[in-house]
Amino acid sequence: MKIFRRELALRATSPGDPGDRRWLYVPYDQLSCALGPLAREAPQELGIVLIEAPQKAARRPYHRQKLALVLANQRQFALEQAARGVAVRYIVSPGNYVDALTPLAAECGALRMMEAAERELRVELAPLVAAGAVEVLPHEGWLSTRADFVDAVGVRPPWRMDTFYRRLRVRSGLLMDADGKPEGGKFSFDAENRRAWPGTPAAPEPPRFTPDAITAEVGALIESRFARHPGVLDLSALPATAQDAERQWQWAMSECLRHFGPFEDAMSTRSSGLFHTRISALLNLHRLLPARVVADVAESALPLASREGFVRQVLGWREFVRHVHVETDGFRQSQGATVTVAERIGDGGYSRWRKEPWSAESDAPGGARPSALDASEPVPAAFWGTSSGLHCLDTVVADVWREGYGHHITRLMVLANFGALLGLDPRELTDWFWVAYADAYDWVVEPNVLGMGTFATGDMMTTKPYVSGAAYIDRMSDYCDECAFEPGKTCPVTRLYWAFLARNTATLARNPRTAGPVSNATKRSEPERLEDQRVLAVVRDGLARGQRLSPESLRKGSIPR
Repeated sequence: MKIFRRELALRATSPGDPGDRRWLYVPYDQLSCALGPLAREAPQELGIVLIEAPQKAARRPYHRQKLALVLANQRQFALEQAARGVAVRYIVSPGNYVDALTPLAAECGALRMMEAAERELRVELAPLVAAGAVEVLPHEGWLSTRADFVDAVGVRPPWRMDTFYRRLRVRSGLLMDADGKPEGGKFSFDAENRRAWPGTPAAPEPPRFTPDAITAEVGALIESRFARHPGVLDLSALPATAQDAERQWQWAMSECLRHFGPFEDAMSTRSSGLFHTRISALLNLHRLLPARVVADVAESALPLASREGFVRQVLGWREFVRHVHVETDGFRQSQGATVTVAERIGDGGYSRWRKEPWSAESDAPGGARPSALDASEPVPAAFWGTSSGLHCLDTVVADVWREGYGHHITRLMVLANFGALLGLDPRELTDWFWVAYADAYDWVVEPNVLGMGTFATGDMMTTKPYVSGAAYIDRMSDYCDECAFEPGKTCPVTRLYWAFLARNTATLARNPRTAGPVSNATKRSEPERLEDQRVLAVVRDGLARGQRLSPESLRKGSIPR
C-alpha cells in the first residue's frame, strides 16, 4: 500500500483533535459522497473510516476481478474524499470489522453509518450497534422503503415483483403520463423485448481503462496475496475512479441502451453483454447511484421499450429482491418456518474442483438452505471451467471466469437452468454465483439464485421455475451453432427438462403456471420417460467426473475415462 498511503498523505488535511469532526464508517459498498451525511455536511467537519479486511476477502474464493474492483474503488474513494477536505482513517484490519471499529469508536466517539446493505455485515456489526458504538442511519441509496413494499405486496408471501413495480412507478412518476397512466399505455414492455440478436446492429465493445498507480498496486496485491482465487484479473476492464464510473455510464447511454430493449434476452458467443450496460457492479458499490441512472434513462430520448426495460430492472427487480431478502432474514424465515442454515460458509464447489480445501477465514455459519424441489447434487467442475461439451454452458462459464460478468439471461436461462435441470444443491449453486460474479452480494445473489434461478423457495417470490429445453437456448442464442450436439436431435437439455418435470410432478402439478407442462410430461411414453432418466443419469455422472460429454458417449450411456 506504499503508493496509496503516500497519495493519501499528500491529499490529507490535518484532522486535529478527533473530537473536532463527526466520524462516519463507510462500508465497502457505499462509495458515494452524494448520499447521507457526506452529501449534506461540510467536508471539513467530517471524518470517514474505511476498512480493508483481508479476512473478508478470503472468506470465499471470490473472483479476482471482484476483489480488485472493490479494493481499487475503495482506495480511490478514500483519495477523492481526502481531496474534498474530509479526514480519512484507512484501516487494514488483521481481524474483522468489529476489531477495526471498536478502538476507533473509543477514540472518536460513536461512529455513524448508513445501514449496511449486506445482511452479513449487519450481523457482524450488531454488537457494536447494541453497545452504542455505532449509530445506524437509513441507507439513502435505495429507491423504496419497507412501507412501499408492504403497501404493495403485504407482509406475507407470496410476493410478486410486478405489483411492487407498478406501485413504485405510480409513486415515483417515472415513465408516467400526466393523467396518471403509464407512458405508452402499459407498465411493462417485456413481451416485446425478446428478440434474438442476428448480429446487427453491432454489439458495442466495453470501454477500457488505463490503470493508475493506485489501481495497479491493488492488482499486484491480488496477484500476490490472493493468488489461489479463481478468475482472470484484467485491470484495463476495471472502472476504479469516479471518472471511470461516469465514463462507463456515458458509454452505456450512448452505445447500449438504444438497442437494449429488443435484445434484452438475447445471448451470443460474440458478446457476453450485447447491449446490457454492465453497470450492476458499480450500482452495488454506489459508484453510480440508482436514482440518477433511472432518472437519466426515463428522461432520455431513447426508445420507450428500452427505457422501460432498464427502469424495470433497477426500480423494479433490484429493489424487490432487496426487500424480499430483508423480510425473510436472508431466507432463514419462510412463512413462519425456520429454514436450515449451512454449518459453514460455502465455496461453491471450489474444493472439489481444485481437490484442495478452501478454509474460510471466518467461523460464521453459512447461508440458508431452502430447497422446495429437494435438489442436492453437487456443483460440477464444468462451472469452474472444465469443459462439459455443452457449448452454451461452456461459453457462459468461460465468459464469467474471464470477466466476472454475465447478463441476467445467461445467468438465469443457461447457468441456473442447468442448475435446476440437474438438481444442483441450491445453496452450493448460490455460493458459486456469489464467488463468480463481481456484482454479487447476499441481498441480490440469494434472491436471484435461491428464489428465481432454482425455485428453491417455491412460489415465495416467483410464480414458477424458469427452466427450458434446448429450443429456448437455440432460439435466443447462437450457442448451438458451434456445439457437437444438435438442439432438436442429440442435445440432452430437452430430456433434462422432461426429467425435471417428472421428478417434480407432485410439487409442480399444483402450480397453475406449470400444470400444463407437467401434464404433457405425464403423457410421454414409458420408453421416452426411461430415456429421459437415462440421459439425466449419464449427464450427471459425466459432469460429476469432470468429463466432456459427446453425442456418442451420451448415446452409448457411458462416459469415456
